[in-house]
Formats: sequence, C-alpha cells, structure tokens
Amino acid sequence: MSAQLFVVATPIGHLDDMTYRAIETLKSVSLVAAEDTRQSAQLFKHYNITTPLTACHDHNENHKINELIQRLKAGENIALISDAGTPLISDPGFKLVRAAQEHKIRVVPVPGACAAVAALSAVGLPSDRFSFEGFLPSKSSQRMLQLEKLKDETQTLIFYEAPHRILDCVKDMMQVFGAERPVGFAREITKTFETIKKMSLGELVSFVEHDHNQQKGEIVLIVGGNPVEKDMEQEKLDQLLTRLLQDLSVKAASQLAADLTGIKKKIAYQRALELTQTDLD
Repeated sequence: MSAQLFVVATPIGHLDDMTYRAIETLKSVSLVAAEDTRQSAQLFKHYNITTPLTACHDHNENHKINELIQRLKAGENIALISDAGTPLISDPGFKLVRAAQEHKIRVVPVPGACAAVAALSAVGLPSDRFSFEGFLPSKSSQRMLQLEKLKDETQTLIFYEAPHRILDCVKDMMQVFGAERPVGFAREITKTFETIKKMSLGELVSFVEHDHNQQKGEIVLIVGGNPVEKDMEQEKLDQLLTRLLQDLSVKAASQLAADLTGIKKKIAYQRALELTQTDLD
C-alpha cells in the first residue's frame, strides 16, 4: 500500500480521552508532525510512544510541507497532531492535508476529542444546525464588525476565545446580540476546573467579570441563534412555502417567499429544503 497521512485527535485535557486507535497509530507511523513537539513529548511519554517528532506549526508549515510530502511519497506513513483535540480545528494542518490530497496521498482521520463538539453536547442549546466560527478578531472594532455579520444567523454559533480576551469578548457579544441571547460557557473541558454553564449573555458578563477564575484556561462559547426569524409566524411561512412548492422549485419558492414576507432568502431556502425532505420521509 502507498503511504498515508493520519490526522490524529489527541486529548483536550484528560489523558484518558486518548483512543486506543490513536495510540496504535502514533506508535506505528514513521514520523509524527506536531504543532508543539515539547507538549506532544509529554503525551508520548505518558503512553510510551517513541516515534520521532517534527514540528509543523503556523510559522513553518509552508516550508515543512515539501519535506513531509516527499517522505510520504517515498513510502513513509506520517501522523499529524495538534497540541490538543482534532487537528485543523483552529489549529495548523490544513495546508499539509491539502497538499497530500493534491498529490493523491490518502488522508485518514483518526477521530477523538474536539472542544467545540464536546461543549456543544453539554450546554443544552440546539445542535441540529450550528456553525464553527473559531477565534474572533482580537481588536474590539474588528470583533464587533464580525459579530454584526453574525447577529441575524439562526443556527447555534460556536466560538473559541483566549482567557485574557474573554471579558471584552462577551461584553461585545452582549452589545451586538443583546443581553437576553442564550449562551453556553465551557471552560477547561475535561480538566480539573471544568466549568460548563448555560445562561444569558448579560448574566455571563456578570459571571466572568466578578469571578476572575473564569478568565483562565481554554474557553468555548456556544451562542444561541437569533430567535427573531424563528419566532416570526413560522406556521404561516410553512403554509406559504408548502403551497409554493406544489408548483415551483425549492429555489424559486424560497425566493418568492422571501420577496413576499421580507424574510432572508437563505432562511426561506433552508426551510423549503426541510419541508421538501419531510414530504419525502
């Protein structure tokens, strides 16, 4: 078989979350490309993994790709890991995976921990539709602009945030999304001081502001979607779309519904797709 690139998830805190398959994969490959070799060395020591490590991070990935691709083409299996969790999710690795695909090298995911999914599973906000937004800009003005673009989105929004910016971030969210918007706050997931709470953005600002321990560690914010579009006469919209879909395509029906009601076209389109799928079921 030709060489393969394994994308391996590692624990986000609790070492017992390392899967058996991940351990065996890291032991079997010729080389492991790691975001931080010093941090990964601790994981390797814990599981008695002796495979050589090489650094592959944001600052050297462009230069490292050719070397790694050549080794893969020469028949060496390589694993890619990040500091914690699933590689490429707000971590380096995308360029290497893209290059591997372009060179017809098989890329094999070895799934495991992911902070975004772990937080979403525990905060009690809708998980049927969500978007991962990663880290917001560090400057408040740019962060506010990005939040303004997202404020009307109806799906659940997932963000990562650094501890030294968390208070400013949630204050900006409250200003743009409103104090009553529901939010899940997940900090230090799987670690000793794990904190997972659901509240309003207004309550979260107060919580973080008055407890400085909440301004430490790895943080995931799960923000509920904009309820305005969801609450606006959903039954009438469904009735209109159902009637239009009898004679029109999903695209045409959603466009006409958007023109008649003022609802965003993409929301009407998504609902039309859902109604069509329901009919098929």
